[in-house]
Amino acid sequence: MADYSVFKNGDQWTSKRDGAARASSLHATQAAAYNASKGYAGNGGGGDVSIHGLDGQIREKNTIAPAKDPRGTVG
Repeated sequence: MADYSVFKNGDQWTSKRDGAARASSLHATQAAAYNASKGYAGNGGGGDVSIHGLDGQIREKNTIAPAKDPRGTVG
């Protein structure tokens, strides 16, 4: 399982595996970076994708299948 983060870096949105030295991919939009991160996490056995706002704070975190959501509630 691998976790990914999506964040703004200059004028591009970055998809980066947590703990990696380099970005996995660069995109023009946040949505494109998020979709790429979802694909990477899903292909790697699942994981979490954290979406960072322009202030750098995590504003959303999603668990990608086949990983199990650590919370027992829906939503």
